[in-house]
Amino acid sequence: MSDPKLMMFHNRLTKVYRHLSKQARRQQITCWRVYDHDLPEFPFCIEIYEDKVYLAEYQRRHGMTEEEHQAWLESCVPTITGILGIPDERIYFRERRRKAGRQGQYGKLASEQEFFIAKEAGLSFRINLTDYLDTGLFLDHRITRSMVREEAKDKRVLNLFCYTGSFSVYAAAGGAARVDSVDLSRTYLSWAEENMKLNTAAPQTNFIHADVKQWLDEAPAGYYDLAVMDPPTFSNSKRMKDFLDIQRDHSELINQVLRVLRPGGVLYFSTNYRKFQLDKDKIETPAIKDITGATTPFDFQGKLFRYCFRITAPDR
Repeated sequence: MSDPKLMMFHNRLTKVYRHLSKQARRQQITCWRVYDHDLPEFPFCIEIYEDKVYLAEYQRRHGMTEEEHQAWLESCVPTITGILGIPDERIYFRERRRKAGRQGQYGKLASEQEFFIAKEAGLSFRINLTDYLDTGLFLDHRITRSMVREEAKDKRVLNLFCYTGSFSVYAAAGGAARVDSVDLSRTYLSWAEENMKLNTAAPQTNFIHADVKQWLDEAPAGYYDLAVMDPPTFSNSKRMKDFLDIQRDHSELINQVLRVLRPGGVLYFSTNYRKFQLDKDKIETPAIKDITGATTPFDFQGKLFRYCFRITAPDR
């Protein structure tokens, strides 16, 4: 290996893989993040899903021609496969823009429909590494999902902006009496339903196609015991009545959820907006706990750009 920069990447990836793989084995975790732009010269996100690797290159101004860039990428792949011990045919490559939050990640890139099943905490999830920028399972919320599972027993659970329904699956596995999942995308609601079918469903499991903001206006007050809301940073879907800006709209959204929770009910609220500031003065409860640190998994330490809060509905 004559390229000193490539040697630097080799050494860094070797170090982090050895360290993190031990923790993954110890915790019996088979889906985890190995590397995330640790070195500016190698702007990759590398994740392992069972025996496969998701390799994403963040878009940047690298100054190379298309041929030079392809040659550079091809020089990096043997280093990655060699260290991870996973052959080339199990590497799934994507180029992606680094977003300020989870915006635009749901866009479809291809239509190969190559799904496989991955396990997390004894539960099964359909993963797709070919058709979308994201895989169907946000690994950074591994701990948050476990918290929801632990609290869900005999409760009515609401999962808003549910994406592929991983929180819903965890709630059902925790013994929830009812799980309602709301999203504006029929594609992801269908994916969520398939994930639920792979696991033990709650006695009542509903997948609701709706604009979350409008749906909350009509939802019954005081009905739910536990809610999860992990919205996009920004959305201007034509199917929405109004566009969503999470910094501008979060207090209104949170108050809408507090209205549909029983007194003492809990909302787990998360956002990936890096510059997010929680407007506590506008939120209609003083019981707000920042659990960002407590919900940060071992493979995201020091690299997680999201916030997570546990918010309790007030007595009425």
